[in-house]
Amino acid sequence: MIKVREKMENVLDVLRKRGFIEQTTHDEELRDYLDAQQITCYIGFDPTASSLHVGSLVPIMSLAHMQRCGHRPIALVGGGTGLVGDPSGKTEMRKLLTVEDVAANVTGLKNQLSRFIDFSNEQAIMVNNADWLTQLAYIPFLRDIGRHFSVNRMIKAESYKMRLDSDDGLSFIEFNYMVLQAYDFLELRKRYGCCLQMGGSDQWGNIVAGIDLIRRVEGKSAFGITFPLITTASGAKMGKTAAGAVWLDPDRTSPYDYYQFWVNTDDRDVSRFLALFTFLPMDEIAAVESLEGADLNAAKSILAYEATRLAHGEVEARSAYQAAMSMFGSRQLPEGLLTSSSIPRAQAGGADETVPQIEMSISEFETGVPCFKLFHQVGLADSSGAARRLIQQGGGYVNGRRLASIDEMITSNDINGMDILLRAGKKHFFKIRIKK
Repeated sequence: MIKVREKMENVLDVLRKRGFIEQTTHDEELRDYLDAQQITCYIGFDPTASSLHVGSLVPIMSLAHMQRCGHRPIALVGGGTGLVGDPSGKTEMRKLLTVEDVAANVTGLKNQLSRFIDFSNEQAIMVNNADWLTQLAYIPFLRDIGRHFSVNRMIKAESYKMRLDSDDGLSFIEFNYMVLQAYDFLELRKRYGCCLQMGGSDQWGNIVAGIDLIRRVEGKSAFGITFPLITTASGAKMGKTAAGAVWLDPDRTSPYDYYQFWVNTDDRDVSRFLALFTFLPMDEIAAVESLEGADLNAAKSILAYEATRLAHGEVEARSAYQAAMSMFGSRQLPEGLLTSSSIPRAQAGGADETVPQIEMSISEFETGVPCFKLFHQVGLADSSGAARRLIQQGGGYVNGRRLASIDEMITSNDINGMDILLRAGKKHFFKIRIKK
């Protein structure tokens, strides 16, 4: 259930306080527009995969804040523009998707967005721009829409300059992307009265093009907001790890691994990420900035719990939290810390069903299993060679004990309470449940 604030703040203030805003168009006019009425806004999502990832959370959360402040969000899935490919931020042409690929991906995206945004009773709308873009007639489109665009201005946009300067250059099909996105904004203005588009900083040129098109065609005002590129304190792009993207799809990134991603947040990012990726009140988050040591680690647990709860639900968040406590040791969370969180405050531990695990017979360990083979077998290493390197570099553990040699055998002596707990590096666990 999405909560709407009883006393609504201007959503521009909410987004700015929490770190969402990089640029706005017509700042004072936009503020007045948001104060005067319930408005409709939109963000486009590129259906290049069947799942969104952590890097998509800033636009998702901004739409959720819009809804919580009483406005109506539109999530536009680019079923039409996805067939063209957005050149923004890319030095080479994207792989073109088939109509079937895009349709399958659209279904997956709506399921994930529904975790954050309430689409019931048209409180929010999901649209697919394939519904109108694939119906366009080329010559009428050029005459009615294309005539409003200056090629000289288009090629100066950041989204095109990077490609124009690259070895591959910019294809004609991609050159049309700005025109198509601007047309989306015009179409949503006509269909739903949508006058605000939001997006990443790389979308500034596309958003401004849409605002200009609405002014030229309809003589109406429209607005834009862009978000900063979110990086970690170390400078890494948000959501990228050594293992790849952190997905919102539980089949790609399990709720436990999703929780672990957040709980391993850099100390310097905790309060900033609480503001961006949870709905906890800012006055509670402000108190986190001065925390250190165990109290800061407790705040990380709450960040991980709240982020996992939003993406996967309360049950999965509790399971991941309990599993983490059983792996790393239980702790009592301070009663006065981030009190709006629904995280269990009692001392936790014991339930670890979300940690990856299999059953193996005790007989398999009577003569022993080479440790590198076991790590490969359970998926903690991609190959026997990778498992050997992991152990040689000191990253292989059994029941918390570091393996000293790749030749070490895992035997029945390593069984602890009918379990064997394997760990690769600091974060990746696997439990072997022993059956007689």
